[in-house]
Formats: sequence, structure tokens, C-alpha cells
Amino acid sequence: MAEPQKRTKTLDYPVRLHVYLARCGVASRRGAEKLIAQGRVMLNGSVVLTQGNLVDEDDVVLFDGRRVYPTRRMVYLALHKPPRVLSTSSDPEGRPTALDLLKNEFPMRMFTVGRLDFLSSGLILVTNDGDFAQAAMHPSSEIEKEYIVETKREISPELLDQFKRGVTVDGETYAIDGYTVKNRFRVNLVLHEGKNREIRRVFQFWKIAVKRIHRVRIGSVSIKGIGSGEYRHLTDEEIAWFLSRAGGGQRGRGN
Repeated sequence: MAEPQKRTKTLDYPVRLHVYLARCGVASRRGAEKLIAQGRVMLNGSVVLTQGNLVDEDDVVLFDGRRVYPTRRMVYLALHKPPRVLSTSSDPEGRPTALDLLKNEFPMRMFTVGRLDFLSSGLILVTNDGDFAQAAMHPSSEIEKEYIVETKREISPELLDQFKRGVTVDGETYAIDGYTVKNRFRVNLVLHEGKNREIRRVFQFWKIAVKRIHRVRIGSVSIKGIGSGEYRHLTDEEIAWFLSRAGGGQRGRGN
């Protein structure tokens, strides 16, 4: 696949540890904070368990016992995840992951932005830029996600209207932003919060078996033209759109 113009970022020291880890492609900023709290990060030979530590250019940072370095080359991908592929970076059970589809072409550390469950297919974003991931995942960004849902039983408009108002399952309330009925067994759902297995939980609560969940859009990015297991690079306009949602603009991003 065609390589876009090189995108690079520099790091201004000193920098907070979770930001440093994000720039190393270890995880998003929020994900890096969790890794620090789990005791998986060392700074200059000492395990770090608290947030807010600063890293200078000559400091040594280890993640899971291996030294990590900030990367200058930034990668932003739209990937079409097939079903029965995990959107996480690794799996102790050895199941295939989304990053397995990319490892031969992208040797640097990368991570997925948000998740799509094991059985579902469709669009996920992959990057090594923690600032971008923060903008794309933060709840305040309220980025829409659109799904095609196909079922074995008819989906009534009454149930979909109820989903818009909010459906409570096991003490958790789920709600969509909107829907478009394609036929009696297929509907497009739009939501922005995207709680864990939200769509499956609600349809299971309704006793409607789901045949397929396929994500076709995240914000301004569509899956159109991307084959299963394939990817494309995001455009500069798409990257800027996500960064602007969290007020980041295009700060710190060069070409």
C-alpha cells in the first residue's frame, strides 16, 4: 500500500512519564497511566507506581523489563478488523490480534484506539501517537461510531426508540444517538459512548440473536474501500479532525 508523506513529531523535555510512554507507542496516555499503576514501568532503575513523574532526555525508561524509546515517525491507520480477531495488542490464549495483521509492515510499537469485540468486524484505528489516541478516545470528544447490526429476529422500531431513550441491563444504562432501519433484520446504529459489548448486551436482553455487528464509521473516517484485514493511512484532514475534537488542533504534528 502506498506510503503517505512522512509524519514526524519531536518531544520537548522534560515530559511526564505517561506522555513519554505514549510517545514510545506503548499505549495511549490513559492506558500508560494504568500500566504505571500496575508496576510495569521503571524509571532509572526504580519501579514507578505513582503518576506525575518527569522524564528527561537522558533518563532510562523500561516497560516490562525492556527499554523503550520515543519514536519520531507517526503512523495513523484505519484498519478493517475481520471477525474472530482481537483488537488488543496481545492475547495470552494466542488468538490472532489486529496488530498481527500489521506487524510485517510496521515494526514500531503501535496500539489500537478503542476496541471492537472478538466476534465483531469493521473499522478500528491504529496508531503510535498517544496524543491522537487521547483525542480519539476521550469521552469529552463525543466521537460518533456507526454500526451495521443484522439479527435473526425482526427489530421493531419500538425497541429502537427505547434504545434511544435508554435501556438498563444489569444496572448499566445503554443508549444510542440514532438509528436507520435498512430492513426488518438490519439496522444501522449510531452511538458515541461505546460501552463494552453495549449492542450485544441490549439485543441479548431483548432475546434477539445477533448475526453480525460491523462498524462502518468512526467520526469522519469510513471503512468504505478497505477490504477485510486491510488498512489505509488516514489523511491529514482526518487526523486534524480527531485532534480538534479534544481541542488539540494540529499542535506538535509536523510532516
